Amino acid sequence: QVQLVESGGGLVQAGGSLRLSCAASGSIFSITTRGWYRQAPGKQRELVASITNGGSTDYSDSAKGRFTISRDNAKNTVYLQMNSLKPEDTAVYYCHYRRGWGATAYNYWGQGTQVTVSS
Repeated sequence: QVQLVESGGGLVQAGGSLRLSCAASGSIFSITTRGWYRQAPGKQRELVASITNGGSTDYSDSAKGRFTISRDNAKNTVYLQMNSLKPEDTAVYYCHYRRGWGATAYNYWGQGTQVTVSS
């Protein structure tokens, strides 16, 4: 099992910045991908950013140029630096770890942290 604990959410004005952190514990061997998803009220959960063990990153179109995902392997922590925040970034942000690949992959989720951007 893997436990994920997010922190760093909060209320910020448009144009501001936040850094989310996700600390992992437990059996984190064979974790292949780490990432962040978000879910706004009435909307589906969507990928924001991800990073593979090899360091390859992927961003949603809305995150490109504003958000940066990074990791600290020594601390078993993944970060999401969010700059130039917009009201439409308001959502619950979830940390996500994936073990394995493809159809046999297993997903772990954090409890979520609220990000609210005021206009």
